[in-house]
Amino acid sequence: MEADLQAYVAFYLTGKKQPTQVDGIDGLKLRPALFSGFRDLTRLRYDYPLVLIDDPVDERYVESLSGLIDAILDKLAQGADGERIRKNVLRLEQGIRTLLSTGRSGLFSELWDQAAAPLIKADKLMADSLARARANLKTDGEVIDCTGNLAFRLLGHAWGMTQMQRARRFNADINRLILKLSDIIQADFINSDAGKTAENLRHAFGSGPLDNFNFDAMSRILKKVSARENLPKRRRQRVLDLISTLQSQQFFPTTGSKAGVPGSPPYSFAFDTCSDALKAYRERIPKAIELARAIAMAELEIKGEYSEAKHDALFESFGENGLDTEELAIFPDYLVRINATSLSGPEQSTLTEILSADLPIKIVVQTDDILEKSLIEHGHLTFTLRSKQLARMSMGMGIFVLQAPASSLYRMRQPIQRGLDYAGSALFSIYSGDSPNTAGIAPYLVGAAACESRLFPAFSFNPSAGRDWAARFTLLTNPQVSNDWPVHEVIYQDERIQTVTDPVPFTLIDFVACDARYSKHFARVPRTNWSACLTPVATTLAAEGRGQVETVPYLMMVDGENRLQKVIVDEKLIREARRCRTMWNSLQELGGIHNSHAERLLASEKKLWQESASQAEAVPAKTDAAPASAAVTASPTPAPATGAESEAERSPDEAYIETPRCSSCNECIQLNSKMFAYDGNKQAVIVDASAGTYAQLVEAAENCPVAIIHPGKPRNLNEAGLDELLKRAEVFM
Repeated sequence: MEADLQAYVAFYLTGKKQPTQVDGIDGLKLRPALFSGFRDLTRLRYDYPLVLIDDPVDERYVESLSGLIDAILDKLAQGADGERIRKNVLRLEQGIRTLLSTGRSGLFSELWDQAAAPLIKADKLMADSLARARANLKTDGEVIDCTGNLAFRLLGHAWGMTQMQRARRFNADINRLILKLSDIIQADFINSDAGKTAENLRHAFGSGPLDNFNFDAMSRILKKVSARENLPKRRRQRVLDLISTLQSQQFFPTTGSKAGVPGSPPYSFAFDTCSDALKAYRERIPKAIELARAIAMAELEIKGEYSEAKHDALFESFGENGLDTEELAIFPDYLVRINATSLSGPEQSTLTEILSADLPIKIVVQTDDILEKSLIEHGHLTFTLRSKQLARMSMGMGIFVLQAPASSLYRMRQPIQRGLDYAGSALFSIYSGDSPNTAGIAPYLVGAAACESRLFPAFSFNPSAGRDWAARFTLLTNPQVSNDWPVHEVIYQDERIQTVTDPVPFTLIDFVACDARYSKHFARVPRTNWSACLTPVATTLAAEGRGQVETVPYLMMVDGENRLQKVIVDEKLIREARRCRTMWNSLQELGGIHNSHAERLLASEKKLWQESASQAEAVPAKTDAAPASAAVTASPTPAPATGAESEAERSPDEAYIETPRCSSCNECIQLNSKMFAYDGNKQAVIVDASAGTYAQLVEAAENCPVAIIHPGKPRNLNEAGLDELLKRAEVFM
């Protein structure tokens, strides 16, 4: 036993293995014990796969496969054959998951038919169930699984849907402006001599029996009697220029009678680098200013409110200070999808420039490796350093920030939409979970483990949601958000074939154990050497400081056959896990969870309340004759009057508070801050009983949680409802 402990301690402190006592874990294909039930995700129902909806209903851009299946079953799986339909449709769902796991792709309807084909060949009831379910498939779209390119595809799709909705609004406004401006030109033409020619009059009357109508005579009459107040040349040219500018814009595909200028296709707004996006933004901003100016001028022209004397100079300098948020909102947002490995040197500087200027550019940064090795050797670890710096820096700039593993993106679909709608820069920092160093573990499981281990927690920061952190920042999509580590149950059989259930926290060390590069930090202890000198990792993490090493932390893992193994870890990982926990605790405080300032204030107030309550309880009741010994030992300095003494001395008609018993609940202060106030100990007193009504005194007495407010008698005998108020006040006399 002593030799085993020495070998374990040596590994814990130095990372050196003694082969006779411990084994390396290379090639053993171990994974955390909590992963044991997640080897085949196709057999589980969870958030993924997703269906990207091309024609959103109620602004939905994505739904889970399970959610769509459940919606069909809610309509269909009723009556005597409801259970049969439910089971058969769920088999189909599993078939779709299996197809995706083999690399298939396509629309929901296509994958449905592919998965159904082998199931219905020799089973008429199955064919009936699936045919009836297929008839209720009303939502379609591309099906995607949680793979390495999920983030780019999902956010690209959501961004595209957002721009499509913006394009519809834009085209409706632009077509309205063009039509109204064209009406001004058309009306001017009709009022001109050219518009009153016999030929134009004939065309204006349209088709029909017009042979007996003399358009020449009509033309002569109209030219004699009609006023000739045509548009001034400057206004006419201005209106024509506005129409040309609106029709030739390249920011959105144009619908309507004219589809833009030939040879000028719409701009593209999706980019692979920040540099290209920023370059395009700079090149297009003059055109954006020109279009925004044209829209503002067109609105005035249509209303007949354009004044050359007042507006010419104003629009001459339009946009010299750039466009404000409202003016930029009519234009498409830019989208950049980039891998974190490309954010170095100039590209990092460009990203910072975009975020600092709060440009309307949405940036998706995907990280594939959050366990990067530190450039500093000798045991230094810098897990998620790049992504942590990026998200924290961006929040400091006051822009929209969303961080999440790919496994959490469906649950965060609403914050994602809020980020895409945000008027300014938005950063989406996503961990894909697709790393060659976690081979054999699905990216969804790796991403979820990163979130559970607190190494890559999910959060969003929305500056437009309010002015304080409580409104702007949320961590609520994380599992068991109030805990340091999420705790789950591991169920296994011991050496006596007895079922054992253990609550096991999932820590950073569990996540690191999935990465082959860090196998040297772990050593397997043979089952024959299991002893009391091994202690769970969570127990070691909970103990602060090193102290004397009497036990060594171990992790519960399983091999390829789900056999339980105990793996000891070295001190470097313990230090890094504690560091990870500290950073998670900082995020918790930002999210209002275990906020140290609030907890200290609460503890201070509780202490004051307890001291006041103790003092009140210690006051002796007043008697008719004090003992002689009390006179001998009494202090020469008069003590302040206690609540009981004051009550005896006061008139029963006087309103007062037993101040030493006040719990500082703030009820009376909120009711009337002129009548009630706090003293130096933050305990309530009545400062001016005449500053309010007798009804307020009675109400304060009734609301007081410790019943220490005595309303006395009313001062204003003409106050309404006194009879009822006096009855309510009797219990407080």
